[in-house]
Parts: sequence; structure tokens; C-alpha cells
Amino acid sequence: MSDDDIIAKQPSGCRAGCGACCIAPSISSAIPGMPQGKPAGVRCIQLDEGNLCRLFGDPRRPEVCGNFQFDISVCGEQREQALATLAYLEAETR
Repeated sequence: MSDDDIIAKQPSGCRAGCGACCIAPSISSAIPGMPQGKPAGVRCIQLDEGNLCRLFGDPRRPEVCGNFQFDISVCGEQREQALATLAYLEAETR
């Protein structure tokens, strides 16, 4: 199955098992298990082994996480592109 097939099956457009948005950017909000948030490039403690958020649908999930929307211009065609683009954006907006 291609990334495009996976994207098409996700209601948000999000690539299942990608997790780039839970690794590359910094998150300043408290996260259960990470009360000070997380620095850029650090894997969120709530990201499971399959790169899925353990807090999806949970009211404790940071608002910034729930507001992130898949966009092909940010997430690219593959997970590696998403990681690179999000890391670049993080560095440019520090």
C-alpha cells in the first residue's frame, strides 16, 4: 500500500503511523508525562511504537496537537519529507 493510499483512508488526511508532527516540532503545552512540553526533535512520550498518538480523542491532548492539520505541502509524499519540512519550519520560526 502506498502512502497515498494510506492518506486517502485517513479522515484527516493524516498518514497513519507517520508521527512526524509528534517528533519534529517543539510543543510548549504540557503533555501527560511531559509537563514542560517537548523540545523540537524529541519524540513525544505519548507516541506509541506504531507512531500513533495515545492521546487521540483524549481531552488531555494538547490543543496545538488537535489543531494540526495534514497538508501535502508540509507533510509531503512520505514520512521523511514531513520530518524534514517540519524540522525546517521549526528552525525558521524559533
